[in-house]
Amino acid sequence: MAVFVVDRHQAPLMPCSEKRARLLLARGRARVHRLIPFTIRLIDREVAQSELQPLELKIDPGSKTSGLALVRKSESVHAETGEMTATAHVLNLFELIHRGFQISNALSARRQMRRRRRSANLRYRAPRFLNRKNKGKGWLAPSLQHRIDTTLSWVARLRKYAPITGLAQELVRFDMQQLENPEITGVEYQQGELAGYEVREYLLEKWQRKCAYCDASEVPLQIEHIHPKACGGSDRISNLTLACAPCNLRKAAQDASVFLTNDPTRLARTQAQSKRPLRDAAAVNATRWMLFNALKATDLPVRTGSGGLTKFNRARLGMPKTHALDAVCVGQVNHVEQWQKPTLEIKATGRGSYQRTRLTRFGFPRGYLTRQKRIHGFQTGDMIRAIVTKGKKVGEYMGRVAVRASGSFNIQTAEGLVQGISHRYCVLTQRSDGYGYSHRSDSY
Repeated sequence: MAVFVVDRHQAPLMPCSEKRARLLLARGRARVHRLIPFTIRLIDREVAQSELQPLELKIDPGSKTSGLALVRKSESVHAETGEMTATAHVLNLFELIHRGFQISNALSARRQMRRRRRSANLRYRAPRFLNRKNKGKGWLAPSLQHRIDTTLSWVARLRKYAPITGLAQELVRFDMQQLENPEITGVEYQQGELAGYEVREYLLEKWQRKCAYCDASEVPLQIEHIHPKACGGSDRISNLTLACAPCNLRKAAQDASVFLTNDPTRLARTQAQSKRPLRDAAAVNATRWMLFNALKATDLPVRTGSGGLTKFNRARLGMPKTHALDAVCVGQVNHVEQWQKPTLEIKATGRGSYQRTRLTRFGFPRGYLTRQKRIHGFQTGDMIRAIVTKGKKVGEYMGRVAVRASGSFNIQTAEGLVQGISHRYCVLTQRSDGYGYSHRSDSY
């Protein structure tokens, strides 16, 4: 991974390699500015004395995880044809894990708990209604607004550490207009090799990446006609589904109602799902548009692309499927270099809980949290280093801490959870910022 660099006044400079960062630190020309993402601060350089190159932050928004990729763009001219070729040099890969489902579940639990308390006296009492927030234009549910806020937060954070000159976003998972009305861009687009990627991506989302006839997953899936084309079936999205190769061969030119005669439950489910719209995808698409408008407000140029184009680029370049590498492939991409890098996983953990009482599933208290966040100068979420010199747990531990009022802390390290470490052995390395960090190397 590239190391972020800032000048003596904390203005962003071009990222450097890990080796160069070690040399700068060893020679005393730099100081550690931040641990995660690792950033150094030059003490003898200003941005006016440096040359900057165009950097682009590419974003692949998702429901549970969003991918981010920081790339350096370069252009070259072919000696014979004179054709201009754009190359993306990958500097850093990030995956931002949202907590939208936790927010939704917490709101549901609060609503149910309040309803139980209102009905405790065996009489109906209407919920409060005069303290409701005005849901004006642009309002989103908190679980959806969270996805936008965390993504924008990391865009702003990375802009502080790198001289980003442009943004790119996967605006829609699949191009709905080009599926329903192919004439909007001409016959060439609909009959080209990209159109199949738009249809396939839509169907993969709609059918949860499983065979409609046997629920097989993690196998190659084929586009299949519910009412066979040999019997007059059309290519409309409502007549298409996904099937594994054995099921597709067995079904042949039969109608789904004939093929599933002995399984009426699956037949009813398949027929119902074929007409069901992608409600979740529609909600995510609404989030994407809100994010797009927010990114435009940064005054940086924003390029967009569809999910079908992203998948086409990834297949053409032979890259594995990850959220971060999907972000690399957003938009028009000719060549990608140096993409075999570890990915920094950023998990949104929040900054604590307003609820100070832990309840059982029946609503009775089972424990109480401390009324103060910091214990002996530490709070849950801080990154610490603990050097234990005696006892059963002698050793050095580094990771995210969970504090207790007794002063006996738990540390979540890369190897696992270590419990019962005294605060006397702990040294703070980075304050809690609402996120947990880990590195993953399965992208290469």
